[in-house]
Amino acid sequence: MRVAIIGAGIVGSTCAYYLSKEKINITVFDHGEGQATKASAGIICPWFSKRRNKAWYKMARLGADFYSKLVEDLENDGYASDFYKKTGVFLLKNDESKLEDLYDIAKARREESTLIGDLKFLSAHEARERMADFSGAGRLIFAEGAARVDGQKLVDNLLAAAKVNRISKKVDIKKLGHAYEIDGQIFDKVILATGAWLGQILEPLGYEVDVRPQKGQLRDYIIADKNTGDYPVIMPEGEFDIIPFSDGRVSVGASHENEMAYDLSVDNDLLDSYRRESEQYLLSLKNAKIAKARVGIRAYTSDYSPFYGQLETLENVYVASGLGSSGLTTGTIIGYDLAMLLSGNETILNPSDYPVDRYVKKKDSL
Repeated sequence: MRVAIIGAGIVGSTCAYYLSKEKINITVFDHGEGQATKASAGIICPWFSKRRNKAWYKMARLGADFYSKLVEDLENDGYASDFYKKTGVFLLKNDESKLEDLYDIAKARREESTLIGDLKFLSAHEARERMADFSGAGRLIFAEGAARVDGQKLVDNLLAAAKVNRISKKVDIKKLGHAYEIDGQIFDKVILATGAWLGQILEPLGYEVDVRPQKGQLRDYIIADKNTGDYPVIMPEGEFDIIPFSDGRVSVGASHENEMAYDLSVDNDLLDSYRRESEQYLLSLKNAKIAKARVGIRAYTSDYSPFYGQLETLENVYVASGLGSSGLTTGTIIGYDLAMLLSGNETILNPSDYPVDRYVKKKDSL
């Protein structure tokens, strides 16, 4: 069986890795521009969410748990897992009274989410005992099980471990009987993991796709303190997070820009404003050296829900999109489940809870 995966972000690369264990001939296509995963540095910490969508929370909760399996599988195959590290999180609110409610939410969820680990309030002084350069004031919540992920390292390690054919090119698909032609090659099955570009692939085939782009920008800094590898991630109230990595690298972002379409330009004024705001939590950012800015395009649906599974009206085509800003949390479990669906094995989630036909419709059926 020959399988094409279009899109080498978190979903496509995870899918390729697990399909490669089935001895399937796999080719991965990716045009390499604007991918959300490669531009991302993120926090795995879904337990404080107030979203009422139970299906989404189940995916996010199990997605956070899934990293332990992914890390173990990659290490057993001889590949690094340095893209992921459990560091804990500092969660802050401008109105500290809001922390009580969030603490109660996470505490109630800890019974089924043991990954949360130690959960407690810290004073600013206690926080500085864990993170010497922390400059926030007032109380915060600490959750031990939160982790940081480097999206670029994640996809690079997965694709290296998958050992699949990789083609850096923008492609489309053409149906040929029961098979598909992509870039002059014939494939039995196709996985579309193109994120915000899903409509550009499916619309020429007669589909309307409820997926829109959202621009995200962040900036990496190098601070004087090089002992940052074990620092907790910081989630202040507002648009940006502060994510320390090893050797003094700190990421600040990312933006959520809904009216910028597929624009990949860097807005330094916006990133400068994040820097100024972030200094109240990590003072060393004031004198930090700018390393680089990263820009990616996320995919959102109209109701902010992800979807994945088989496209019933197009034989042997599987799709996933709509992950939004929680893509680093949910993307690996979606990629795994797509691999299981295609290979006829058991999935972790129930794909019917994330129906494709709610967001991808044949034009003549509208």
